[in-house]
Amino acid sequence: MKRCIRGSEEQTRPECIEKKKEPERMETNGVEKKTNGMEGDPDLQFLLRGGDLLKVRSQTWKKTRYFKLQEDCKTMWRESKKTFRTNKTFSLDDISSLRLGRQSEGLRKNTEEQVASRCFSIQFKGRRKNLDLIASSEEEAKQWVKSLQKLVSNINNLDRHQTAEHWIFSCLRKADKNKDEKLSVSEVKDFLRLINIEVDDDYAEILFKQCDKSNSGYLAGEEIEHFYDLLTHREEMNVIYREYAKTNGFMSPENLVDFLMKEQREKASLTDAHRVIETFEPDGNEKEKKLLSKDGFLMYLHHPEAMVLNPEHKDVYQDMSQPLNHYFISSSHNTYLKEDQLRGPSSTEAYIKALLKGCRCLELDCWDGSDDEPVIYHGYTLTSKILFKDAIKAIKEFAFKTSDYPVILSLENHCSVEQQAVMAQHMSSILGSALVTSSLGDGMPTNFPSPEELKGKFLIKGKRLNKLEAVFAQEAAEAEDTDVTEEEESNDEDEDEQKEKSKKKLKLAKELSDMVIYCKSVHFHGFEDASKNLSFYEMSSFKEGKAMKLAEESANAYVRHNLDKLSRIYPAGSRTDSSNYNPVPLWNAGCQIVALNFQTTCTEMDVNQGQFLVNGKSGYVLKPAYLRDAATEFDPITLTRGDWLKHKTLHIMVISAQQLPKVKKKKSSIVDPLVKVQIYGVPADVAEKETSTVDNNGFNPSWNDNFQFDVYVPDLALVRFAIEDHDSTSDNEFVGQYTLPFNSLKMGYRHVPLLNKNGDLLPSAGLFVHIMVLDAE
Repeated sequence: MKRCIRGSEEQTRPECIEKKKEPERMETNGVEKKTNGMEGDPDLQFLLRGGDLLKVRSQTWKKTRYFKLQEDCKTMWRESKKTFRTNKTFSLDDISSLRLGRQSEGLRKNTEEQVASRCFSIQFKGRRKNLDLIASSEEEAKQWVKSLQKLVSNINNLDRHQTAEHWIFSCLRKADKNKDEKLSVSEVKDFLRLINIEVDDDYAEILFKQCDKSNSGYLAGEEIEHFYDLLTHREEMNVIYREYAKTNGFMSPENLVDFLMKEQREKASLTDAHRVIETFEPDGNEKEKKLLSKDGFLMYLHHPEAMVLNPEHKDVYQDMSQPLNHYFISSSHNTYLKEDQLRGPSSTEAYIKALLKGCRCLELDCWDGSDDEPVIYHGYTLTSKILFKDAIKAIKEFAFKTSDYPVILSLENHCSVEQQAVMAQHMSSILGSALVTSSLGDGMPTNFPSPEELKGKFLIKGKRLNKLEAVFAQEAAEAEDTDVTEEEESNDEDEDEQKEKSKKKLKLAKELSDMVIYCKSVHFHGFEDASKNLSFYEMSSFKEGKAMKLAEESANAYVRHNLDKLSRIYPAGSRTDSSNYNPVPLWNAGCQIVALNFQTTCTEMDVNQGQFLVNGKSGYVLKPAYLRDAATEFDPITLTRGDWLKHKTLHIMVISAQQLPKVKKKKSSIVDPLVKVQIYGVPADVAEKETSTVDNNGFNPSWNDNFQFDVYVPDLALVRFAIEDHDSTSDNEFVGQYTLPFNSLKMGYRHVPLLNKNGDLLPSAGLFVHIMVLDAE
């Protein structure tokens, strides 16, 4: 009998297990396996050789550092010239993007134009600072960028099964302290701690002896592979596979169709089954026999098409030809900030990160700057300043990298007329024909254009001197109309101060006013006034407190208001730490532009990311039909009967997790994981349930806990899986999470990928669940 680790217990499995696809060995000559077929590639060889680069931190701090790809082909090593400093590394998994030239804020500020062709920068996920570098020649800079991009792309294309293998073997290499490609008993114990599992010394020694077939006192070669097999054995997979492997211990195409239809609730044909076997079966002999082995079955279940998110919802699948106000729009508040709203740095990089996350509405707080150049910062605070034109350049470059659909630039304008004219000139010259400066089509528009019609376009949200109707009626703006009331959004002063400021008048430059077409900012004076006096393109911004009150006390009126107008919600000014509010109640009321602080990692941002995870991460999600119907009676609070009531019963079994990350840096620290399943939606649907805690096992914890939820309005519901490290003396610590719309859940046995605090994928970690959605009786 073979044994495997399940927490601190032993379990057994039959000896007659099919031969596994051989995992990559610890030896460094196995580069081809670590790089998914890139062996001999000149770009890979270039990175493995490495070279000197000039690292740039400031105008005066520019120092040579040697960079080299390590033998695991996933980690870059940097040599420091200071002997008292340890050499540093970073994982290629952490790279968000690479930029050639002086494109980063740091390089533009700290280098001269003449070295532009030799510059490049590495942008990281999360809050880690860019790495700004200068190569010795233009050709070398291009070579670094090309080689790194190729390897990062290659790593991103590894399936999760391969990624998990990489992670385990990188931990094995770390545990092999003396680099002799053998593991002693003490190194095995270190390895178990590295992979986030705690077993007592006696059990570790039993496991070691079981694998040490040569009785040499260390593990090497096939003994390490055997050790790997024991660690990665998953009994829950054995049970599922055995149930359907009815053809000489394997799955035939017919067996696979049976599994897909009965368990996964998918429409499947023999053609589908043959494709799965051809794609995922690693053993050539079994593939030839048209059979799926357990390894092939596991690889298939780890593939995106078989995971918890409906693969049909990954790309744009919704109707994008409806008016703009029929969509929820991914929106950011104080987009320029990287941290808090009192002293935090402002940066063009913050705009780039928001855009790369799919954000479609960006805020720009504009103030007079020196040398007649407007600046962006959080007024009356100590936040740093960036040039308006630099922000527009960065936005232009990255606006459509993640999504092709329109970007709204929300201007909070505090500038003099002269510098407003400069703002208009910068936007016109930098954004060019992509900037919408007149209505689409002929004649006075009566409704918004669609996201499809506005692909690749920028819309300006701001004050306007007159109504669009006046332009089409060829009525000149009256002289007194050059004054408009200043709209204070994010400073949230006391009421007396607000009244005082509301008396101020802001002179508005005609050049800037004329750029506001579909998003004219106006004050809100009640739903009745808006219905009678406002045109469709005249929109109001609501502070979160006021918006929440309207959503609770006048929900249907708010829903009807948002049928033909846009509403923008922003966080209260009291949130000086850039914390966020829950966006869900505002979406329930049909509000489109629910702006959050994208720079802040929190549950609310997780939920926002989950809402916009689907539809190609386009930043636009079509509102349900009853939030678009002029006669709607929908009220998320009272839930009177209507088309929105589609009562479902959600059954979730949390089975197991794999390769959870440590939350504390200490090597000896081991996670005690528990799983929370949370439902967000209308008040009647909000719920949370949690599993028991598994002590001392972040590698392969098992729960098998069952939960049931009633979901009355599935169109507006989101499901969040959150894993926490239990702590009996303080708050639990975040481990990972994944949020997705209820209607995008796939049924059956599904792996759930996990994201870190910054919303980036944890490459090896995952949750395994069983999901069933039934119509409630």
